[in-house]
Amino acid sequence: MEYGVGDIVEGQVTGITKFGAFVSIGEGKSGLVHISEVANTFVKEVRDYLTEGQTVTVKIIAIEENGRINLSIKRALPPEPARPAPQRPVSTPQSTGDTFEDKLKLFLADSNSRMSDLKHQNDRRSGARRPKPRG
Repeated sequence: MEYGVGDIVEGQVTGITKFGAFVSIGEGKSGLVHISEVANTFVKEVRDYLTEGQTVTVKIIAIEENGRINLSIKRALPPEPARPAPQRPVSTPQSTGDTFEDKLKLFLADSNSRMSDLKHQNDRRSGARRPKPRG
């Protein structure tokens, strides 16, 4: 059987390394499942997910010119259902008292306070002093 990119086949794990697992896909052919292609989550140890002799379903993601076959387990999995977006409560400006003008006033007051603090800190660092009153 001739394999092509995109084919989904069954294979058997023949070896596990730090960077992935080797999978025999039949007819004397084998390929590498890189650690990043083992699962849809972060994989620190391949042995936590695979064992030698285990049968796995893989997708052929690349066949290099030198004959190396790159495989993926996670791309052979069915797509995960989309999660619905979290619903936020709808509030109207009249019900909360937070009109745009109110929010703008709070923002400006906070901004002016922060700018004043920054100016005071810069003046202290640069050695600027208030002039003494003459009299």
